[in-house]
Amino acid sequence: MKVLVADDDPQILKALRIILTAHGYDVVLAKDGREAIDLAAHDRPDVIVLDLGMPGVGGVAVIEAVRGWSTTPILVVSGRSDTSGKVDALDAGADDYVTKPFATEELLARIRALSRRSAEVAEAPTVAFGDVVVDLAARRVTRAGADVRLTPTEWAVLEQLVRNPRRLVTQQTLLTSVWGPNHTRDSGYLRIYLGTLRKKLEPEPSRPRHLLTEPGIGYRFTPEG
Repeated sequence: MKVLVADDDPQILKALRIILTAHGYDVVLAKDGREAIDLAAHDRPDVIVLDLGMPGVGGVAVIEAVRGWSTTPILVVSGRSDTSGKVDALDAGADDYVTKPFATEELLARIRALSRRSAEVAEAPTVAFGDVVVDLAARRVTRAGADVRLTPTEWAVLEQLVRNPRRLVTQQTLLTSVWGPNHTRDSGYLRIYLGTLRKKLEPEPSRPRHLLTEPGIGYRFTPEG
């Protein structure tokens, strides 16, 4: 599998090349945003690992450019720990975010998760977690073989999450896709509907395994729990 790594720090590039190559990945390196866009188009990587704070063409601009023509999973790796930086990257189309300094095993696990998600998207539109099966084509949900009745809004929220397994979906993305662009600040809606979905689908609604909250940022669906 080919991984494109973009960072303006040569030490980070060297370290990630060594780590990823040692784990069997074919690694392509970009030292700035413009080169990252060019290599993403030319080399067609399976996953992009991207720094946000590059000079010139920054990380968010790279994400926006790549998303104009590609659904390649993008993992942001950045020293920015503020929530706004994460939200900007995720809303631009990034799939996940790791803050520097990061643990090697966490980085590798997130790359594996993104590669699995990419493969799952191409498969038949049926998603299973726990004793729940979501049939995206039929717009039907069953739990332990019995139909689960969802409201249209509950379905819309659930669909956005299960179509993006393991991906952190921001509050703004969910609000815009379900309620429209005039409701991007109505995060209370999401808390209410995630609460009802957990009651209907989670084994322990108060301790969710599959429909997870990323505080202040958004939500993540994890099939494995």
